[in-house]
Amino acid sequence: MTADRSITPPKYNDITGAIRMLAVDAVQKANSGHPGAPMGMAEIADVLWNHHLRHNPANPKWPGRDRFMMSNGHGSMLVYALLHLSGYDLPIDELKRFRQMHSKTPGHPEYGYTAGVETTGGPLGQGITNAVGMAMAEKLLAAEFNKPGHEIVDHRTYVFMGDGCMMEGISHEACALAGTWGLGKLTAFWDDNEISIDGHTNGWFTDDTAKRFEAYGWHVVANVEGHDPEAINAAIEAAKAVTDKPSLICCKTVIGAGSPNKEGTHDVHGAALGDAEVAATRAHINWPYAPFEIPQHVYEAWDARTKGAGLEQLWNNKFAEYSAAYPAEAAEFTRRTKNELPSGWAAHAAAAIAATNAKGETIATRKASQNAINALASALPEFLGGSADLTGSNLTNWTGCKHVHGKTTGNYISYGVREFGMSHIMNGMALHGGLLPFGGTFLMFSEYARNALRMSALMKQRVIYVFTHDSIGLGEDGPTHQPVEQTATLRHIPNMEVWRPCDTVESIVSWVAAVERKDGPSSLIFSRQNLQFQKRTEAQIADIRKGAYVLSEAAGGKPQAVIIATGSEVTLALDAQKALAEAGINVRVVSMPSTNVFDKQDQAYKDSVLPRGVNRVAVEAGVTGGWYKYVGLDGAVVGMDCFGESAPAPELFKHFGFTVANVVQAVKGVL
Repeated sequence: MTADRSITPPKYNDITGAIRMLAVDAVQKANSGHPGAPMGMAEIADVLWNHHLRHNPANPKWPGRDRFMMSNGHGSMLVYALLHLSGYDLPIDELKRFRQMHSKTPGHPEYGYTAGVETTGGPLGQGITNAVGMAMAEKLLAAEFNKPGHEIVDHRTYVFMGDGCMMEGISHEACALAGTWGLGKLTAFWDDNEISIDGHTNGWFTDDTAKRFEAYGWHVVANVEGHDPEAINAAIEAAKAVTDKPSLICCKTVIGAGSPNKEGTHDVHGAALGDAEVAATRAHINWPYAPFEIPQHVYEAWDARTKGAGLEQLWNNKFAEYSAAYPAEAAEFTRRTKNELPSGWAAHAAAAIAATNAKGETIATRKASQNAINALASALPEFLGGSADLTGSNLTNWTGCKHVHGKTTGNYISYGVREFGMSHIMNGMALHGGLLPFGGTFLMFSEYARNALRMSALMKQRVIYVFTHDSIGLGEDGPTHQPVEQTATLRHIPNMEVWRPCDTVESIVSWVAAVERKDGPSSLIFSRQNLQFQKRTEAQIADIRKGAYVLSEAAGGKPQAVIIATGSEVTLALDAQKALAEAGINVRVVSMPSTNVFDKQDQAYKDSVLPRGVNRVAVEAGVTGGWYKYVGLDGAVVGMDCFGESAPAPELFKHFGFTVANVVQAVKGVL
């Protein structure tokens, strides 16, 4: 924190005035929003976007562009003003509809809604972590594809962040790793205005931030006058000159700069200025134009389309030369930037599934997962694995993978004990393109990463989460490490596909499904303990991809009841089926590795698996609530709505009622 707050006030002009008043007018019209950050960062944005950022408004997905994101996403009107003024497909009418239903200008920037928005500006600290992931992706892809004299991967990542981002723990996780990696093409701008919603931050944020980032291994440009374009430009040039460290530019600013009566206070942080103060601001910064009126000379000054088209053409020319010299590498780069699977993938995946089935191993599904990775990795050069300091337990590495330690190249990352940071970094990698990231931790620790998982789903990013040690089967580590509610809650995240396979075949099928999915993330949930291999027909193997299927039919083909089970409880269901058959009760066993995928099937298939009018019992070593969707009020659930205990796994399963006798009793109870 900077003790000296003597900041030279801005020299107001029409270039920065357009940013300030678009933010002020949009927030005022919506009567909702955060005008303070756009007003305080106007000069920083002007210098970066007009003099340094390589981008083309006509093609927001151009691979050679610089990446820009706003970690303090509540200041979204700054992004929208920049996109509109520089020529992106964001007309002024959309700015007038700020924060309104179905507009392209939601309260926080959202990936996929607004051309030019690189990531969804969710909770604070997310943007800087996504930026670290993007910069890591750039470094890895540059090492893989660039050749002497042919640097086709050579762009920078810029991020704006506020005091709140600095306070969030995830920024510590990500920025420490960025320093270790030496991400010289990552530049972060800290909007040091000492204001948050509760007021002046000197009561709760007194870090020496510059020293903290120096300790991380960053290059720090401290005490930059954030309203002085020359000082900002010099700081950016200094950051560019340091190639072996990420850079933090500490910009001293006044929040809401330009509002004569509210600047520098928390009153301008998250509320409309009010009609009187809007009028006063117009006069104060000498902006004589009506709300949402931008004069032609301002549009001409901001317009980046011609320059952007030229920059992209230069890159296209370089790529054409690269393609001529290295046609195979160019084709591979193009495939991966388009997020396409390799030719021959389907045959490779089918062969891997068939080989797994033929082997028929009874092993832990975490080991089955590692075997699946081994089987698939040779066909997926875009695979980028990792673990949050649990590689030996998650088994996310594979034969031939090579660890990356920042100064080396490879395809496996040790993220350290950073579950949240790892997950958001993977989001940044997926957003960047060219890589298919997956990362592992214990299922219990998905709690630490939960918001990153939610953002993966919200942005529909192709990220694969590997969660092992999936239930009370974890054993002696006890209830702090035994996930009983995590699988259920992951299933409730919209657009998240959750798989809990019961054996080696379901494990590799879930991996293939996750790899082939292009419209969202997957959570793959695996056991610590060995699970029995199940014999299946070819048709049953094909039906695994539908999320649920009939694993074992009732005697005579007409079930009196259905037992639904997942993961380690599938074998229990089959044993109960045998015991019930001996008692003259014919029961069908359905394996349901993915409730989310099953829910997407047509009604005819659902009815073929879970016939109407036949009572059902669900069995899973976790909380019971979600299963009533499938068993109905007349059904029963063998589960546990309590925390676990510290004991060997077999004792725990018996203690909590996961026994043949208990499942048999539950089935008899619904008949």
